Amino acid sequence: MNIDNIKKQFPIFDNKVQNNDLVYLDSANSSQKPKVVVDRIYDFYTKEFSNVGRSVHYLAVAATNLYENTRVMVQKYINASDPNEIVFTKGATEAINLVANTFGQKFLQEGDEILLTELEHHSNYVPWHYLRRSKGIKIKFAEFNSDGEVTLESIEKNITPKTKMIAITHLSNVTGAILPIKEITKLAHSKNIPILVDGCQGAPHLKLDMQDIDCDFYAISCHKMYGPTGLGVLYAKKKWLDALPPYQGGGGMIREVKKEGITFGDLPNKYEAGTMATAQVIAFGESIKFLNKIGIENIEAHESQLTQYGEEVLRKNNSVKLIGSPKNKGSVLSFTLDGIHAHDIATILDEDGVAIRAGHHCCQILHDKLGLSATARASLGVYNTKDDIDKLNESLNKCKKIFDR
Repeated sequence: MNIDNIKKQFPIFDNKVQNNDLVYLDSANSSQKPKVVVDRIYDFYTKEFSNVGRSVHYLAVAATNLYENTRVMVQKYINASDPNEIVFTKGATEAINLVANTFGQKFLQEGDEILLTELEHHSNYVPWHYLRRSKGIKIKFAEFNSDGEVTLESIEKNITPKTKMIAITHLSNVTGAILPIKEITKLAHSKNIPILVDGCQGAPHLKLDMQDIDCDFYAISCHKMYGPTGLGVLYAKKKWLDALPPYQGGGGMIREVKKEGITFGDLPNKYEAGTMATAQVIAFGESIKFLNKIGIENIEAHESQLTQYGEEVLRKNNSVKLIGSPKNKGSVLSFTLDGIHAHDIATILDEDGVAIRAGHHCCQILHDKLGLSATARASLGVYNTKDDIDKLNESLNKCKKIFDR
Protein backbone atom coordinates (compact mmCIF):
# COMPACT_ATOMS: atom_id res chain seq x y z
CA MET A 1 0.00 0.00 0.00
CA ASN A 2 1.22 3.46 -0.93
CA ILE A 3 -0.59 5.64 1.58
CA ASP A 4 0.53 8.86 -0.11
CA ASN A 5 -1.15 7.78 -3.34
CA ILE A 6 -4.27 6.68 -1.45
CA LYS A 7 -4.48 9.96 0.45
CA LYS A 8 -4.26 11.93 -2.79
CA GLN A 9 -7.53 10.30 -3.84
CA PHE A 10 -9.37 12.19 -1.05
CA PRO A 11 -10.01 15.84 -2.02
CA ILE A 12 -10.56 16.96 1.56
CA PHE A 13 -6.86 16.56 2.33
CA ASP A 14 -6.09 19.33 -0.18
CA ASN A 15 -7.61 21.78 2.29
CA LYS A 16 -6.20 23.41 5.40
CA VAL A 17 -7.89 23.34 8.81
CA GLN A 18 -6.94 26.19 11.14
CA ASN A 19 -4.04 26.84 8.71
CA ASN A 20 -2.75 23.31 9.30
CA ASP A 21 -2.73 20.16 7.23
CA LEU A 22 -5.74 18.09 8.20
CA VAL A 23 -5.05 15.10 10.45
CA TYR A 24 -8.34 13.24 10.30
CA LEU A 25 -8.72 10.76 13.16
CA ASP A 26 -12.52 10.46 13.26
CA SER A 27 -13.25 7.68 10.78
CA ALA A 28 -15.27 5.65 13.30
CA ASN A 29 -17.68 8.56 13.23
CA SER A 30 -17.64 8.91 9.45
CA SER A 31 -14.93 8.29 6.87
CA GLN A 32 -13.82 10.79 4.27
CA LYS A 33 -14.82 10.22 0.63
CA PRO A 34 -12.52 9.44 -2.30
CA LYS A 35 -12.93 11.55 -5.42
CA VAL A 36 -14.40 8.66 -7.40
CA VAL A 37 -17.38 8.54 -5.01
CA VAL A 38 -17.93 12.30 -5.10
CA ASP A 39 -17.62 12.38 -8.90
CA ARG A 40 -20.01 9.46 -9.31
CA ILE A 41 -22.77 11.33 -7.46
CA TYR A 42 -22.20 14.43 -9.61
CA ASP A 43 -22.15 12.44 -12.84
CA PHE A 44 -25.33 10.57 -11.99
CA TYR A 45 -27.28 13.72 -11.17
CA THR A 46 -26.01 15.65 -14.21
CA LYS A 47 -25.97 12.92 -16.88
CA GLU A 48 -27.95 9.84 -15.82
CA PHE A 49 -30.60 10.75 -13.28
CA SER A 50 -33.89 8.90 -13.12
CA ASN A 51 -35.91 7.07 -10.50
CA VAL A 52 -35.47 3.31 -10.38
CA GLY A 53 -38.01 0.58 -10.97
CA ARG A 54 -40.75 2.94 -12.12
CA SER A 55 -40.47 3.72 -15.83
CA VAL A 56 -39.39 2.02 -19.05
CA HIS A 57 -37.58 4.92 -20.73
CA TYR A 58 -33.83 4.79 -21.32
CA LEU A 59 -32.73 6.77 -18.23
CA ALA A 60 -34.96 4.79 -15.88
CA VAL A 61 -33.78 1.43 -17.18
CA ALA A 62 -30.14 2.51 -17.04
CA ALA A 63 -30.50 3.85 -13.48
CA THR A 64 -32.24 0.67 -12.37
CA ASN A 65 -29.45 -1.44 -13.82
CA LEU A 66 -26.79 0.65 -12.07
CA TYR A 67 -28.71 0.42 -8.80
CA GLU A 68 -29.00 -3.35 -9.04
CA ASN A 69 -25.35 -3.68 -10.06
CA THR A 70 -24.37 -2.14 -6.72
CA ARG A 71 -26.56 -4.69 -4.94
CA VAL A 72 -24.59 -7.47 -6.64
CA MET A 73 -21.30 -5.78 -5.74
CA VAL A 74 -22.32 -5.64 -2.07
CA GLN A 75 -23.42 -9.27 -2.19
CA LYS A 76 -20.03 -10.33 -3.52
CA TYR A 77 -18.11 -8.05 -1.15
CA ILE A 78 -19.68 -9.64 1.93
CA ASN A 79 -20.13 -13.07 0.30
CA ALA A 80 -23.89 -13.30 0.77
CA SER A 81 -25.44 -16.24 -1.04
CA ASP A 82 -27.99 -14.19 -3.01
CA PRO A 83 -28.29 -10.54 -4.15
CA ASN A 84 -31.85 -10.54 -2.81
CA GLU A 85 -30.43 -10.85 0.71
CA ILE A 86 -29.15 -7.28 0.33
CA VAL A 87 -31.62 -4.57 1.37
CA PHE A 88 -30.76 -0.89 0.97
CA THR A 89 -31.83 1.34 3.85
CA LYS A 90 -31.22 4.95 4.79
CA GLY A 91 -28.55 3.86 7.28
CA ALA A 92 -27.47 1.10 9.65
CA THR A 93 -29.82 2.60 12.23
CA GLU A 94 -32.78 1.97 9.96
CA ALA A 95 -31.47 -1.53 9.18
CA ILE A 96 -31.49 -2.43 12.89
CA ASN A 97 -34.87 -0.78 13.39
CA LEU A 98 -36.22 -2.78 10.47
CA VAL A 99 -35.19 -6.05 12.12
CA ALA A 100 -36.32 -5.06 15.61
CA ASN A 101 -39.73 -3.86 14.42
CA THR A 102 -40.57 -6.69 12.05
CA PHE A 103 -39.14 -9.45 14.24
CA GLY A 104 -40.78 -7.95 17.31
CA GLN A 105 -44.12 -7.62 15.55
CA LYS A 106 -44.21 -11.25 14.46
CA PHE A 107 -42.25 -13.24 17.01
CA LEU A 108 -41.92 -11.46 20.37
CA GLN A 109 -44.28 -11.77 23.33
CA GLU A 110 -44.29 -10.28 26.81
CA GLY A 111 -41.46 -11.71 28.88
CA ASP A 112 -39.29 -12.71 25.90
CA GLU A 113 -35.66 -11.68 26.19
CA ILE A 114 -33.24 -9.90 23.86
CA LEU A 115 -29.55 -10.27 24.67
CA LEU A 116 -27.28 -7.28 23.97
CA THR A 117 -23.86 -6.35 25.33
CA GLU A 118 -22.60 -3.44 27.40
CA LEU A 119 -20.55 -2.34 24.39
CA GLU A 120 -23.55 -1.54 22.21
CA HIS A 121 -24.04 1.68 20.33
CA HIS A 122 -27.39 3.32 21.08
CA SER A 123 -28.58 2.33 17.60
CA ASN A 124 -28.47 -1.29 18.70
CA TYR A 125 -30.19 -0.66 22.01
CA VAL A 126 -32.89 1.97 21.55
CA PRO A 127 -34.92 -0.01 18.94
CA TRP A 128 -35.10 -2.94 21.37
CA HIS A 129 -35.99 -0.57 24.19
CA TYR A 130 -39.05 0.52 22.21
CA LEU A 131 -40.15 -3.12 22.15
CA ARG A 132 -39.58 -3.34 25.88
CA ARG A 133 -42.06 -0.51 26.30
CA SER A 134 -44.61 -1.65 23.71
CA LYS A 135 -44.51 -5.43 24.11
CA GLY A 136 -43.08 -5.97 27.59
CA ILE A 137 -39.95 -7.81 26.47
CA LYS A 138 -36.84 -7.90 28.66
CA ILE A 139 -33.34 -6.78 27.68
CA LYS A 140 -30.24 -8.41 29.14
CA PHE A 141 -26.66 -7.20 28.76
CA ALA A 142 -23.59 -9.40 28.51
CA GLU A 143 -20.87 -7.64 30.51
CA PHE A 144 -17.50 -6.55 29.18
CA ASN A 145 -14.37 -7.50 31.11
CA SER A 146 -11.44 -5.41 32.35
CA ASP A 147 -9.89 -5.47 28.87
CA GLY A 148 -13.04 -4.04 27.29
CA GLU A 149 -14.00 -7.35 25.67
CA VAL A 150 -17.20 -9.38 25.62
CA THR A 151 -16.31 -13.05 25.66
CA LEU A 152 -18.20 -16.07 24.42
CA GLU A 153 -18.61 -17.13 28.05
CA SER A 154 -20.23 -13.81 28.94
CA ILE A 155 -22.75 -14.34 26.16
CA GLU A 156 -23.45 -17.96 27.07
CA LYS A 157 -24.16 -17.33 30.74
CA ASN A 158 -26.85 -14.77 29.84
CA ILE A 159 -28.79 -17.04 27.48
CA THR A 160 -32.01 -18.48 28.87
CA PRO A 161 -34.91 -20.42 27.34
CA LYS A 162 -36.62 -17.03 26.84
CA THR A 163 -33.79 -15.56 24.73
CA LYS A 164 -35.32 -14.83 21.31
CA MET A 165 -32.58 -12.73 19.68
CA ILE A 166 -28.92 -11.90 20.28
CA ALA A 167 -27.98 -8.46 18.91
CA ILE A 168 -24.31 -7.54 19.21
CA THR A 169 -21.63 -5.29 17.80
CA HIS A 170 -18.90 -6.73 15.61
CA LEU A 171 -16.30 -4.14 16.67
CA SER A 172 -16.69 -1.77 19.60
CA ASN A 173 -16.48 1.89 18.65
CA VAL A 174 -14.99 2.68 22.09
CA THR A 175 -12.67 -0.13 23.19
CA GLY A 176 -11.96 -1.45 19.70
CA ALA A 177 -12.78 -5.00 20.80
CA ILE A 178 -13.54 -7.36 17.92
CA LEU A 179 -16.10 -9.87 19.17
CA PRO A 180 -15.89 -13.58 18.27
CA ILE A 181 -18.93 -13.28 16.01
CA LYS A 182 -18.58 -16.64 14.31
CA GLU A 183 -18.36 -18.50 17.63
CA ILE A 184 -21.23 -16.50 19.14
CA THR A 185 -23.36 -17.25 16.09
CA LYS A 186 -22.59 -20.97 16.35
CA LEU A 187 -23.59 -20.90 20.03
CA ALA A 188 -26.79 -18.97 19.27
CA HIS A 189 -27.84 -21.31 16.49
CA SER A 190 -27.21 -24.36 18.68
CA LYS A 191 -30.03 -22.96 20.82
CA ASN A 192 -32.19 -21.91 17.84
CA ILE A 193 -31.62 -18.21 18.51
CA PRO A 194 -31.13 -15.80 15.57
CA ILE A 195 -28.33 -13.27 15.73
CA LEU A 196 -28.10 -9.69 14.49
CA VAL A 197 -24.68 -8.09 14.13
CA ASP A 198 -24.14 -4.33 14.19
CA GLY A 199 -21.39 -4.12 11.58
CA CYS A 200 -20.97 -0.35 11.47
CA GLN A 201 -17.36 -0.59 12.64
CA GLY A 202 -16.69 -4.10 11.37
CA ALA A 203 -17.56 -3.57 7.72
CA PRO A 204 -15.01 -0.80 6.95
CA HIS A 205 -12.09 -2.59 8.60
CA LEU A 206 -12.58 -6.37 8.48
CA LYS A 207 -12.97 -9.00 5.78
CA LEU A 208 -16.61 -10.08 5.77
CA ASP A 209 -18.00 -13.46 4.77
CA MET A 210 -21.66 -13.86 5.62
CA GLN A 211 -21.73 -17.52 4.64
CA ASP A 212 -18.80 -18.24 6.94
CA ILE A 213 -19.98 -16.10 9.87
CA ASP A 214 -23.50 -17.47 9.34
CA CYS A 215 -25.24 -14.63 11.21
CA ASP A 216 -28.89 -14.01 10.41
CA PHE A 217 -28.69 -10.23 10.04
CA TYR A 218 -25.77 -7.83 9.50
CA ALA A 219 -26.18 -4.03 9.46
CA ILE A 220 -23.77 -1.82 7.51
CA SER A 221 -23.27 1.95 7.53
CA CYS A 222 -22.08 3.04 4.09
CA HIS A 223 -20.77 6.45 5.14
CA LYS A 224 -18.19 4.70 7.34
CA MET A 225 -17.01 2.68 4.30
CA TYR A 226 -15.83 5.70 2.27
CA GLY A 227 -19.33 5.95 0.82
CA PRO A 228 -22.16 8.51 0.84
CA THR A 229 -24.25 9.49 3.83
CA GLY A 230 -27.93 8.59 3.98
CA LEU A 231 -27.37 4.97 3.00
CA GLY A 232 -27.11 1.66 4.82
CA VAL A 233 -27.26 -2.02 3.99
CA LEU A 234 -29.11 -4.78 5.76
CA TYR A 235 -27.91 -8.26 4.99
CA ALA A 236 -30.53 -10.80 6.03
CA LYS A 237 -30.86 -14.47 5.26
CA LYS A 238 -33.56 -15.06 2.69
CA LYS A 239 -35.57 -17.24 5.08
CA TRP A 240 -35.98 -14.25 7.40
CA LEU A 241 -36.87 -11.78 4.66
CA ASP A 242 -39.51 -14.23 3.47
CA ALA A 243 -40.87 -14.77 6.98
CA LEU A 244 -40.90 -11.21 8.36
CA PRO A 245 -43.55 -8.62 7.47
CA PRO A 246 -42.70 -5.45 5.53
CA TYR A 247 -41.23 -2.56 7.52
CA GLN A 248 -42.80 0.34 5.64
CA GLY A 249 -45.62 0.66 3.14
CA GLY A 250 -45.59 2.61 -0.10
CA GLY A 251 -44.68 2.53 -3.73
CA GLY A 252 -42.22 -0.04 -4.99
CA MET A 253 -42.81 -2.66 -2.29
CA ILE A 254 -46.15 -3.97 -3.51
CA ARG A 255 -47.23 -6.43 -6.17
CA GLU A 256 -50.95 -5.67 -6.32
CA VAL A 257 -53.17 -3.17 -4.53
CA LYS A 258 -56.94 -3.62 -4.36
CA LYS A 259 -59.58 -2.14 -2.12
CA GLU A 260 -59.95 -5.54 -0.53
CA GLY A 261 -56.25 -6.11 0.17
CA ILE A 262 -52.62 -5.85 -0.82
CA THR A 263 -49.96 -8.32 -1.88
CA PHE A 264 -46.30 -7.48 -1.48
CA GLY A 265 -43.48 -7.49 -3.99
CA ASP A 266 -40.67 -9.98 -4.33
CA LEU A 267 -37.45 -9.66 -2.37
CA PRO A 268 -35.80 -7.31 -1.81
CA ASN A 269 -38.46 -4.87 -3.08
CA LYS A 270 -40.68 -5.87 -0.15
CA TYR A 271 -38.35 -3.87 2.14
CA GLU A 272 -37.49 -0.93 -0.14
CA ALA A 273 -40.58 1.26 -0.02
CA GLY A 274 -40.71 4.63 -1.71
CA THR A 275 -38.11 6.50 -3.71
CA MET A 276 -34.72 5.07 -2.82
CA ALA A 277 -31.40 6.92 -2.44
CA THR A 278 -30.45 6.08 -6.01
CA ALA A 279 -27.41 8.36 -6.37
CA GLN A 280 -26.01 7.19 -3.05
CA VAL A 281 -26.46 3.52 -3.93
CA ILE A 282 -24.75 3.94 -7.29
CA ALA A 283 -21.91 5.93 -5.74
CA PHE A 284 -21.48 3.27 -3.07
CA GLY A 285 -20.58 0.94 -5.88
CA GLU A 286 -17.48 3.11 -6.35
CA SER A 287 -16.70 2.72 -2.64
CA ILE A 288 -16.75 -1.04 -3.06
CA LYS A 289 -14.46 -0.77 -6.10
CA PHE A 290 -12.12 1.48 -4.10
CA LEU A 291 -11.92 -1.03 -1.25
CA ASN A 292 -11.46 -3.94 -3.61
CA LYS A 293 -8.66 -2.18 -5.48
CA ILE A 294 -6.68 -1.71 -2.28
CA GLY A 295 -7.69 -5.06 -0.82
CA ILE A 296 -9.35 -5.48 2.56
CA GLU A 297 -6.48 -7.71 3.74
CA ASN A 298 -4.05 -4.85 3.02
CA ILE A 299 -6.31 -2.41 4.83
CA GLU A 300 -6.52 -4.70 7.86
CA ALA A 301 -2.74 -5.10 7.98
CA HIS A 302 -2.11 -1.36 7.60
CA GLU A 303 -4.64 -0.36 10.25
CA SER A 304 -3.46 -3.07 12.65
CA GLN A 305 0.15 -1.85 12.45
CA LEU A 306 -0.98 1.75 12.87
CA THR A 307 -3.18 0.88 15.86
CA GLN A 308 -0.29 -0.91 17.57
CA TYR A 309 1.95 2.07 16.91
CA GLY A 310 -0.70 4.41 18.31
CA GLU A 311 -1.00 2.35 21.47
CA GLU A 312 2.77 2.34 21.94
CA VAL A 313 3.02 6.11 21.50
CA LEU A 314 0.09 6.96 23.76
CA ARG A 315 1.16 4.54 26.51
CA LYS A 316 4.49 6.37 26.71
CA ASN A 317 2.59 9.57 27.38
CA ASN A 318 2.17 9.36 31.15
CA SER A 319 -0.97 11.49 31.28
CA VAL A 320 -2.88 9.38 28.74
CA LYS A 321 -5.01 6.44 29.83
CA LEU A 322 -6.22 4.16 27.04
CA ILE A 323 -9.70 2.69 27.36
CA GLY A 324 -9.64 -1.08 26.95
CA SER A 325 -6.89 -3.48 25.93
CA PRO A 326 -8.67 -6.25 24.02
CA LYS A 327 -6.56 -9.03 22.57
CA ASN A 328 -8.31 -8.71 19.20
CA LYS A 329 -8.59 -4.98 18.52
CA GLY A 330 -9.77 -2.76 15.71
CA SER A 331 -8.46 0.67 14.76
CA VAL A 332 -9.94 2.67 17.64
CA LEU A 333 -7.93 4.51 20.32
CA SER A 334 -10.17 5.88 23.06
CA PHE A 335 -8.48 7.62 25.96
CA THR A 336 -8.62 10.16 28.76
CA LEU A 337 -6.06 12.79 29.69
CA ASP A 338 -5.52 13.43 33.38
CA GLY A 339 -7.60 16.33 34.65
CA ILE A 340 -8.73 17.53 31.21
CA HIS A 341 -12.23 17.02 29.84
CA ALA A 342 -12.51 15.22 26.53
CA HIS A 343 -14.28 18.17 24.90
CA ASP A 344 -11.41 20.50 25.89
CA ILE A 345 -8.93 18.02 24.42
CA ALA A 346 -10.81 17.90 21.13
CA THR A 347 -11.08 21.71 20.97
CA ILE A 348 -7.36 22.26 21.50
CA LEU A 349 -6.40 19.50 19.05
CA ASP A 350 -8.66 21.12 16.46
CA GLU A 351 -6.48 24.24 16.63
CA ASP A 352 -3.68 22.07 15.23
CA GLY A 353 -5.90 20.58 12.53
CA VAL A 354 -6.23 17.28 14.40
CA ALA A 355 -9.81 15.99 14.20
CA ILE A 356 -10.90 13.52 16.88
CA ARG A 357 -14.21 12.81 18.56
CA ALA A 358 -15.06 13.60 22.18
CA GLY A 359 -18.09 12.44 24.15
CA HIS A 360 -19.76 9.16 25.04
CA HIS A 361 -19.73 8.04 21.36
CA CYS A 362 -23.38 6.93 21.65
CA CYS A 363 -22.29 4.35 24.24
CA GLN A 364 -23.51 5.76 27.55
CA ILE A 365 -23.97 2.35 29.17
CA LEU A 366 -20.29 1.60 28.63
CA HIS A 367 -19.18 4.99 29.90
CA ASP A 368 -21.44 4.78 32.94
CA LYS A 369 -19.86 1.46 33.89
CA LEU A 370 -16.39 2.99 33.53
CA GLY A 371 -17.45 5.97 35.65
CA LEU A 372 -16.67 8.39 32.83
CA SER A 373 -18.85 11.10 31.34
CA ALA A 374 -16.80 11.21 28.16
CA THR A 375 -13.66 9.99 26.45
CA ALA A 376 -11.55 11.27 23.57
CA ARG A 377 -11.30 8.97 20.57
CA ALA A 378 -8.86 8.79 17.69
CA SER A 379 -10.07 6.38 15.03
CA LEU A 380 -8.12 5.36 11.97
CA GLY A 381 -8.82 4.92 8.28
CA VAL A 382 -6.97 3.78 5.21
CA TYR A 383 -5.53 7.28 4.68
CA ASN A 384 -3.83 7.59 8.08
CA THR A 385 -0.10 7.31 8.76
CA LYS A 386 2.33 7.15 11.68
CA ASP A 387 2.90 10.87 11.16
CA ASP A 388 -0.77 11.40 12.05
CA ILE A 389 -0.24 9.54 15.33
CA ASP A 390 2.86 11.60 16.07
CA LYS A 391 0.94 14.80 15.37
CA LEU A 392 -1.83 13.61 17.71
CA ASN A 393 0.71 13.02 20.48
CA GLU A 394 2.35 16.42 19.92
CA SER A 395 -1.01 18.12 20.20
CA LEU A 396 -1.84 16.19 23.38
CA ASN A 397 1.40 17.44 24.91
CA LYS A 398 0.44 20.98 23.91
CA CYS A 399 -2.92 20.39 25.58
CA LYS A 400 -1.16 19.32 28.79
CA LYS A 401 0.96 22.46 28.80
CA ILE A 402 -2.10 24.68 28.39
CA PHE A 403 -3.71 23.04 31.40
CA ASP A 404 -0.34 22.80 33.21
CA ARG A 405 -0.58 18.99 33.62
